[in-house]
Amino acid sequence: MSVLQAKHYISLWVTMLCCALMIMPAQVSAQAFQTRATAAYVIDQTTGTVLLDKDSGRPMPPASMSKLMTIYMSFEAIAEGRLRIDEKLPVSRHASAYTGSSMFLDTTDRVKVEDLLRGVIILSGNDASAVLAEALSPDGSEAGFARYMTRRAQDMGLHNSTFANSNGWPAAGHRMSMRDLAILAERLIADYPTFYPLFSEREFLFDGRVPANSQNRNPLLELGIGADGLKTGHTQEAGYGLVGSAKQGERRVIFAITGLQSAQARAEEAEKIVNWAFRQFAQRDVFDAGAQIAEAKVWMGDQTSIGLTVPETATLLVPALSADTMKAEAVFNSPLVAPLGSGEQVGELVITFKDLPEKRLPLVTQAAVGKGGFEARMRTAIEVLRVKWASDTEADPGADPAQPSH
Repeated sequence: MSVLQAKHYISLWVTMLCCALMIMPAQVSAQAFQTRATAAYVIDQTTGTVLLDKDSGRPMPPASMSKLMTIYMSFEAIAEGRLRIDEKLPVSRHASAYTGSSMFLDTTDRVKVEDLLRGVIILSGNDASAVLAEALSPDGSEAGFARYMTRRAQDMGLHNSTFANSNGWPAAGHRMSMRDLAILAERLIADYPTFYPLFSEREFLFDGRVPANSQNRNPLLELGIGADGLKTGHTQEAGYGLVGSAKQGERRVIFAITGLQSAQARAEEAEKIVNWAFRQFAQRDVFDAGAQIAEAKVWMGDQTSIGLTVPETATLLVPALSADTMKAEAVFNSPLVAPLGSGEQVGELVITFKDLPEKRLPLVTQAAVGKGGFEARMRTAIEVLRVKWASDTEADPGADPAQPSH
């Protein structure tokens, strides 16, 4: 048999091998959180692990939580030089007409962008949000900004978000999903770390107006659990909601909830979620970079086998009470065909824990394997014939394996 024929048979008879590395019975797992929220999304931002997903993709009225999009676009405009932090903006009649949560602006005011941002973040000012929207709108109107918001949200991957205004005032078609809100929160934290501390400020007195309206509505900020953002929301249609984030040690948790029946229920649910996320899960190194995880056969090479590993240490979030119940599978084409480079990806390592989504990591070669000489080619040709005969025999049990099929 020629080398070309051997290669041909290799391409025909290579099969997918799934190697189970470690399977331990899960006796104890992290208790799934039973939320009272209508919809919820909780993610461990550090590892990207989704901890809770309850109807998180459904577009729902977001109330004032949608102000996070106006804030993000304002930060973006400042970073790009289209808006200055010390710039003073006029207040239109449209903006000053908003009621509800407010900075109590009127048309005689010209307000610094920095104050408007605090007015939106801390006071949840509908009027302040509209002032920023009109300044950034392509046509100078809040409605024009809402259309701009929707396009920008789509560009950011927020595919279940459409906006009718800048502040979440009840309006037909004004919708966001809890997953979109959590993604937006993550972008605010990652993209604008200089501005993000604004979300943890607890009080803002603008020009001495209405001190009773000066407190941040986020109920988690004063609890000492690492909470540092982001935004509450409430309308009769939406119920009470919160997009929150908390950091403890090296871990950060981000969540979005909606549909609670009262401000107290919202505060209680948010605190429970944060405590559950940090107490029931822990961050662990489960595989070291370079350590052999599996071994693969090699055809046509100067070696007959090669060790497989992960290129970087695998740090994962695991259930704190059942960290030893991991199931890992190395999935790769077997046998591999030389030549192979060192660190070449040849498959995936699939890791699962009960009640957590699977994690897929690249599986790479530990070393290079060069092409073999005549002996390696003959060894491979014999192996190809053996595999072919075994397959033919399985397909036709009555056939004589010593006779080639036609």
